[in-house]
Amino acid sequence: MLNAWAWVLWGALAVTFYAYVGYGLIIWLISRLVRDPSRLSADLPSVSVVIAAYNEASIIAARIHNALALDYPTDRLEVLIVTDGCTDGTEDVVLAVEDPRVRLLHRMERSGKVNALNAAIPQAHGEIVVGSDANCFFEADCLRLLVRHFGDPRVAMVAGEKRIHQGAGTVSLGEGLYWRYESWLKRLDSKVSTALGATGEVFALRKACFEPLPTNAIIEDFILSMRLVMAGRRVAYEPAATASEDASASFADEFKRKVRIVAGGWQSVVRLWPLLTPRYGLVAFQYVSHRVLRWMVVPFALPLALIANGVLAWHGQWRWLFALQLVFYGLALVGYFLQRRGIRWMIAYVPFYFTFLNVAALAGAWRYVRGRQPVTWEKAQRLGTP
Repeated sequence: MLNAWAWVLWGALAVTFYAYVGYGLIIWLISRLVRDPSRLSADLPSVSVVIAAYNEASIIAARIHNALALDYPTDRLEVLIVTDGCTDGTEDVVLAVEDPRVRLLHRMERSGKVNALNAAIPQAHGEIVVGSDANCFFEADCLRLLVRHFGDPRVAMVAGEKRIHQGAGTVSLGEGLYWRYESWLKRLDSKVSTALGATGEVFALRKACFEPLPTNAIIEDFILSMRLVMAGRRVAYEPAATASEDASASFADEFKRKVRIVAGGWQSVVRLWPLLTPRYGLVAFQYVSHRVLRWMVVPFALPLALIANGVLAWHGQWRWLFALQLVFYGLALVGYFLQRRGIRWMIAYVPFYFTFLNVAALAGAWRYVRGRQPVTWEKAQRLGTP
């Protein structure tokens, strides 16, 4: 019986280590052995920047002007704002912008970003559709950097780089660390074969490749990108094409966002189940290692490792390891109370944020299983925004 608990313990720890460290090392080694498939072009196709907005009256004008000021030929750029059941007059702010490049698609009923995109993308005039959110701001050269990848006919989508403003709060520290690590992995994934998903804050899509998304998709950007990969197309990653946004105003807001992402991750894994098969070869390996293990395995492996270690320690085995686990989660608890006071002590903060991510993942899994995650998004309060 104790041997079974030992297998559970070491299996759970091995999976966790692999998902967060081992895969990064393996994909880095592979990337050193392959040639970067990127084929860049100087062409500047027509572009439609599509921005989905829900009750963004306080910021939408600034977001529109940010898009209009991008370093891109004015005769090849349009900005299409799709308002999704707004109740604060966001559509009136859009209509007040006097520029023929700005168009409004106003939807009376709120039905979520996925349905806003389904409605807006077919109406976009550009050959390339660049998706974004109302609270994200592009750097001036963002569009030029994104579209240059479409010189490769295999590329159907280009993922940009999301950056978190590093404010005074500890939330921005956690989000920033997480996204820097994710960006590194995306860079390697893209070089080896294809990026595994694109952030909804900044992506470019070859309009001709778009097919309507399932109307109840929770993380529409991921499903959109991975369906293209399943069709034999490539998603490129352009880390220099950046969109910046403020961090969540509180860990409560960030927790809701993470729960939604994981609930959507479970939904995506179920819907994209063929990607788990050997048919997709290297992409399947990347997909399972980078996404599936983090969403569906590690959050359960961590408590199993603690329970199994506790049983073994009770019988005099691996007590030192059990003590280390208790210290780790003790530091996470200390980090939780310190961050509530705005104190950054990295020794406690890193265990806290790691634990925070996986608790949110468990909550997201539970929400998906119960069918309680709505397709509409709950607007999170952000630092620096009203």
